[in-house]
Amino acid sequence: MKTRLSIALFATAVSLACGPALAQKVRLATSQGDIVVELDKEKAPKTVDNFLQYVKAGHYDGTIFHRVIESFMIQGGGMKADMSEKSTRSPIPLESRNGLSNVRGAISMARTSDPNSATSQFFINVKDNQRLDQANAPDGNGYAVFGKVVAGMEVVDKIKAVPVGDKAGHQNVPTTPVTINKATLEK
Repeated sequence: MKTRLSIALFATAVSLACGPALAQKVRLATSQGDIVVELDKEKAPKTVDNFLQYVKAGHYDGTIFHRVIESFMIQGGGMKADMSEKSTRSPIPLESRNGLSNVRGAISMARTSDPNSATSQFFINVKDNQRLDQANAPDGNGYAVFGKVVAGMEVVDKIKAVPVGDKAGHQNVPTTPVTINKATLEK
């Protein structure tokens, strides 16, 4: 019993000491430069697993940031430059009650008015948007934050400032596509 307790205590100590260092990171190599996001699997496990499945499958490669609002966020992960949508897996349950906030640099899942409709599309907040947090959201649901930008916020700022217009029935589309060339897991 004493040995099992010692092993459990040691494992807990290692986990606490190394937890943040072991956090999963994903590099989004875009046409404007690289953005690295650190994912919070502890607070948003289903959302992080979903995002990582899309990364591993190569889903994000060749998609664009199709919605850019300079004073709000940049959204991507689901459309090609011709504004056609890529096929997705089934939606995931909303994890917005996880204590993470839609602050500048936070990455969150995009969804429709159905709280449990997120698939592959995500957005990066370019300013503090706590009105999107579950506690402040008019619909009572909010948007699930699942990580944060840890490198390349200057790239996010470059993307938020690109000229936008209307295209194929969508608003706030960059006039020159901003492409995610490749999404890769960081070691």
